[in-house]
Amino acid sequence: MPFFTQKFGDDRDPRELHLPHIGQRILKTTLAVFICLVLYWVRGYEGQNMPTEAAITAIVCMQPYVQDTRGYAENRFLGTLIGVAWGLLMLLVLVTFPALGTIKPILYAMMACGVMLSLYTAVLLRAQDASGLASIVFLCIVIAFPDIEDPLRQAGIRILDIFIGTAVAVLVNVFRLPRRKEPDQVFFLRTKDLAPDRFSHIHPAALFRLNYLYNEGARISLMSEHAPAFFLLQMSAAKLNTPMIVMDGAAIFDLNENRYLQAETLPPEDTARLKARLDKLGVSYFVYTIHNNKTCVFHHGTVRPDEQIVYDRMRRSPYRSYLEGEIYKPEEIVYIKIIDDAKNLPELVHSLHSVLPKSRFRVVSRPQAGAPGLGALYIYSHTASMEQAGKRLMDLLRQENENLTAQPFFLRDPYRSERDAIHLLQEVENKYAPVSFRKRKQ
Repeated sequence: MPFFTQKFGDDRDPRELHLPHIGQRILKTTLAVFICLVLYWVRGYEGQNMPTEAAITAIVCMQPYVQDTRGYAENRFLGTLIGVAWGLLMLLVLVTFPALGTIKPILYAMMACGVMLSLYTAVLLRAQDASGLASIVFLCIVIAFPDIEDPLRQAGIRILDIFIGTAVAVLVNVFRLPRRKEPDQVFFLRTKDLAPDRFSHIHPAALFRLNYLYNEGARISLMSEHAPAFFLLQMSAAKLNTPMIVMDGAAIFDLNENRYLQAETLPPEDTARLKARLDKLGVSYFVYTIHNNKTCVFHHGTVRPDEQIVYDRMRRSPYRSYLEGEIYKPEEIVYIKIIDDAKNLPELVHSLHSVLPKSRFRVVSRPQAGAPGLGALYIYSHTASMEQAGKRLMDLLRQENENLTAQPFFLRDPYRSERDAIHLLQEVENKYAPVSFRKRKQ
């Protein structure tokens, strides 16, 4: 099978009914609710008298990862304490001055003020995430007045229920099905499957899952059609542990060492003829070079008005050097880029046919991101491709571990939402650490 033909991900037809798989969070939430209800039953509650605070707390606190559940649990418990404190104080005031409860407008105004105090207290304690929970718990305590007996006992039961719910959620989430990691795999993912376009940041939920995989030891090589600068804009917080493929397969870049490990440059003699033809046609173009492990971009010709917007936007990047003239070595040219009206690109390729032999060059045409109607023509060496770069990277990595195998995970359809990226990363996790009840070999 060719190196990068296997594709995974969410390739469903949007017109068809799609039933997502039941994940661990759903199963764990179900188990936590069951445990809370059983504990209520053991305590003598059933039927209409069955409270639900513990079960609701378990649902709210259950998160995909243990560290998130702890955070929600802390917020839930702090919010509960704030709500219980103000609720208990209001109940004591109403019991001491029963006349206040007989005038409904005054009673409801006091309850509304109690909500305000609960919200404000959470803000004072710098626990804004707990403010909503605090106000909800407060209302749950006082809303049944005057049909409340023994306010102290009711407040104590409320705290106990919330504690049970948070404890059950954390304990259930700590438990994980046994998984067996497969460290001899290198996963190849495209950046365009993780973010909408090269100018957009990866969604925080997808970034969290990606970094989780890195922290678990999964070797993931990201593949980009563009220079490393765009990756730094999209996913600067990603914790890479494997070199990435950039420039549509023309180069391999190690972000941790900030250097290019390998690059496929254009043939100098053929490139000279290509540039001469472009100059003769009056076509402006960009020359992308790698000099001292830095990406340098040189512009030739006059920048047209429709090209100026793209040019200005790209020059603002602190990760690339944009220069005018021809102060570079011919053997450093990685690719040439031409920006023009998308309708003009086919005719331009035809006019360059004689100086673009397929045996020496690879030509790719794409829409220009952020500039409707414009297209970009990329001219690479014929040896520069994602597939060839993947093979070269695997050769480099196998120098340390000859047992490594390549695992490409691509979306069949274009990126539509963060759900696509998260689903793809979940597929990677299932492949890297599948559920297994077999004992590891010693």
